[in-house]
Amino acid sequence: MVIGIDIRTLLERKKTGVGEYTYELLSAIFRQNTSHTYILFANRSAAVPIDIPPHKNNTVHVVYTKIPNKLLHFSLLYLTFPKLDKLLVKKLGGLVKQVDYFFSPNIGFCALSKQCTHILTIHDLSFLLYKECLTKKRQLWHHVIRPKKQCEGAGHVITPSRSAKRDVQTVFGISPEKITPIYPGVSRWCLSDVNNNTSVKECYVLPEKYILFLGTIEPRKNITRLIDAYTKAVLHDKGYHLLIAGKLGWKSDAILKKIVDTPGVRYLGYVPEEHKKALYGLATLFVYPSLYEGFGFPVVEAMTREVPVITSNRSSLPEVVGSAAYLVDPYNTNELAEGMVRVLGSEALQDMYKEKGRAQVKRYSWDVAAEQFLTLLKQ
Repeated sequence: MVIGIDIRTLLERKKTGVGEYTYELLSAIFRQNTSHTYILFANRSAAVPIDIPPHKNNTVHVVYTKIPNKLLHFSLLYLTFPKLDKLLVKKLGGLVKQVDYFFSPNIGFCALSKQCTHILTIHDLSFLLYKECLTKKRQLWHHVIRPKKQCEGAGHVITPSRSAKRDVQTVFGISPEKITPIYPGVSRWCLSDVNNNTSVKECYVLPEKYILFLGTIEPRKNITRLIDAYTKAVLHDKGYHLLIAGKLGWKSDAILKKIVDTPGVRYLGYVPEEHKKALYGLATLFVYPSLYEGFGFPVVEAMTREVPVITSNRSSLPEVVGSAAYLVDPYNTNELAEGMVRVLGSEALQDMYKEKGRAQVKRYSWDVAAEQFLTLLKQ
């Protein structure tokens, strides 16, 4: 099989969940012993480095075009050309005759010929279910990209959880037989043997006791209620700090102001992968009260580092953590505050969630995800 893959998410210098998903899944796919040919497609008018996963050079080819993105997107939306699969064949100079499948690890502008089957990952439908958390510009982008039409036209849709599958099925009216949940795995940095606790502690001037949130700084992550709950629980007086880390997202200004105005709360900024393991591992508690997730990488990362977790009882999060985390109503500040007080005040509860977390994360493997992906194509 010849498989085209959109790797435009790997052009971003600061990876978010989708970038990590793309990198880790492709790494695992390339580790599989197959005879498939992979063509990686990237596009950017100005040349930037691509973080391409390790691979066998004779099976993986990269097509990097410098067409301005706005022109490419307009062409894919409104013109009969270019078809991405035909573009890949042309750029490779006849090395392959046609592309059998084109895999989009995230929804984006895409147009293919009838001979090529589109495999599309939909991570979540937050852009429809929580529009108020996006800027008007981002809402317009998701409207123009026509996600429902892309799902309808795709040969198959992949979701990262059963919860996300139900959302795609319900909101877009897509047949359940056309949607396959494939759980992501645990990021490679979580499992590394590197111990840089001391240097990370010094780099971020970490306190002895801290509660951690790590994720994109945006309204959907519910950070303002987390800060209110931290204040209500009077945890600063008990020696606990609340550290907020992650890339700035939509509508982050008000969140940053609340962080600055609240004693005991500090924003660490974007944390690179090489620092995440220590930042999680040194935390007393990880709290992730997101309003909606298609999967929720941070809760799995925290459990992998044996940190007790408090998270939301909404969307995919109960499915992902099982009984290995303390669940709260993310809209109920009192419940969130009580949860933090309860878990922090009980070593027995902390030990229980650590032990259950160790067992729960064994469900998530990139190699298994890659096998399921390739089996899906064969079927």
